[in-house]
Order: sequence, then structure tokens, then C-alpha cells
Amino acid sequence: MRTVLGATFVGLATSVATILTLYHVFTGKGEKISFGWFLEETSPYMWGTIGIGLSVSLSIVGAAVGIHTTGVSIVGGGVKAPRIKTKNLISVIFCEAVAIYGLITAIVLSGSLNAFSMKDVMENDTLRGINWFAGYLMFGSGLSVGFVNLFCGIAVGIVGSGAALSDAANSTLFVKILIVEIFASAIGLFGLIVGIYMTSKILMGDKPH
Repeated sequence: MRTVLGATFVGLATSVATILTLYHVFTGKGEKISFGWFLEETSPYMWGTIGIGLSVSLSIVGAAVGIHTTGVSIVGGGVKAPRIKTKNLISVIFCEAVAIYGLITAIVLSGSLNAFSMKDVMENDTLRGINWFAGYLMFGSGLSVGFVNLFCGIAVGIVGSGAALSDAANSTLFVKILIVEIFASAIGLFGLIVGIYMTSKILMGDKPH
């Protein structure tokens, strides 16, 4: 399933990029196929809102994959050893925390979005630089937190799955594997810290700060 989804996403992204490139080339707008032009002409609101969306969506995907991975093992192992079902729910909690990290980042980023007059900003290079930089920062913050939480959720899910199956076979192994799971969960916290630090540099609005 993951392979199919990955291949579908890559194929769709490649197709869209190819179609857009050919459109600009054949319509005499080939100079617009420039990363620098794209960064200058796109609104910082777009970058900010995409960053907010990525921080939530990727974090939730990571949490969902982790819960699916560990949940299946808990239910399957619980058939042989019913005692593991309650104790191993902590793995599900660790996975859910990953989604909360993304939600926190999205809330902080949303609070950093401020209205500004496009006309005034375009006439002032300083204001334009500040607002565009703020948009890029919001995008980078959301992207970094989202991907960190995505892989964190996958890692916690895999380790939690191993913890459940090991606990079903030998109850003395649970605490030892739980320590590994705690370290895997801490990865998401690192991403949250970096994302929050990046948002502290965001300045968006009509007035220079």
C-alpha cells in the first residue's frame, strides 16, 4: 500500500511539472520556468498557508501510520496474551503525540499571519523583503516539523509494534523496548523545538519592525 501511494504521488507530481513546463515553453513564456522568478512572484501568504497545512497533514499521516502499525500488533498479540493490550496502549499515545506536535506548530504559525497592503509592500523593498522572508520561514517551519513528525510517527509505530510482540512473548522485555520507543518519540519533539524557534524570526505586516 505504501509503495503504491508513493509511486502515485511521484507520478502525479512529475506529470504536473512536465505539463506546466511544456505549457510555458510552447506559449512563449519560457522565462517563467525559473525558480527565482517563482519565489519573487508568489505571495508570502501562499508559502505561509502551505507551511501550516504541511505541518498538520504530514504530522497526522505520521501519527496514523504509527497507530496503524502498532495497533495491528497489539490486537494480534493480544489474542495470545490478553494482558498486553492495556499496557501497550502507551505506544498509541506516543504516536498521537506526534499529531499534537504538528497541531501546535500550525496554531503558532497561524498566529504569525498578519495582513499587509500588497501595494505598499511592493513600493518598499525593505517591507517586501521582510514579508517574503516571513512567508519562506513559515513554509520552512511547517515543512520541517511535518517531515520530522512523519518519520517520527513511523519510527514509534515500528518500535511499538516490536514492543507489543516482544511483550506477548516475554513480559520482561517490555520496559527495555519502551526506552527505545521514548527516544524515537523524542525526535518529534526536536522538530517542534526547531519549528517554534523558526517562527520567532517571523515578522509580517505593513510596518518595518
